[in-house]
This record gives sequence, C-alpha cells and structure tokens, in this order.
Amino acid sequence: MMAELSTFDIAGRAMSAQLVRLNAIASNLANAGSLSGSAETAYRALKPVFATAYGRSTATVDVAGIVQTGTPESRHEPDHPLADAQGNVWTAAVDPNQELVEMVETARQYANTVEVLATARGLALDTLRPGR
Repeated sequence: MMAELSTFDIAGRAMSAQLVRLNAIASNLANAGSLSGSAETAYRALKPVFATAYGRSTATVDVAGIVQTGTPESRHEPDHPLADAQGNVWTAAVDPNQELVEMVETARQYANTVEVLATARGLALDTLRPGR
C-alpha cells in the first residue's frame, strides 16, 4: 500500500500511463505493414498492461508491463527477398484501424486529465487568495 496521493499525483500518474499507451500505439503504427522472413521475427503489436495502485483512501494506475499481441499472417511471395524456404513472408500483427481508434481514445483521456489538473490548480489558487 502506498502513501496518500494528492489529486496532482493521481493525475500525473494517469498522464504517464496514457503516454506509455501513446508510445506503444506509435510503435505499432510505425511497424504496421512490415514484413519478416518468419513468424517468430514478425512484429507483434505492443499493448501496455495496467494495474491499480491503492493508497489509503485513493487509487491510481501503474504500468505493470508491456506485452506483445497478435498472430502474424503469412503471404505467399516467393520472389520477395525476405521469403522463407516455402516462399512465404510474414506481415506484422497490427490492425492500423484499431490502433487509430485507440490513439483517439488515449488522446481524449489525456486531455481529460489535463482538464482535471487545470481545475485542481484553479481551485488551489482560489483557496490561497484571501478576501475573495
């Protein structure tokens, strides 16, 4: 169990988690459509795994790890320089459409957290101004 967290701590951790998610999406999109000579070396989409971290009366998120997902598909292209002995190449296990949807959702969640921080900052400043 961790120490008590402030709104700023919680929001910062949430933003860090979304940044990890955005970086994974960027890597996935950059490798979408890439080819390999075997299923073992073909690119697989990266997905962060999140875990809840509990304080005394609060909860936030931690990145527990990043896993590779998906199954590469083979295509028969015997003239391709990466083709294996059977003439197959393996495409990256990335769905660009899914990644773009994920990117929009992640960007929205990041923006929402920025709004939480701006509101918390405004409230803290209003509390510190006497005579208002």
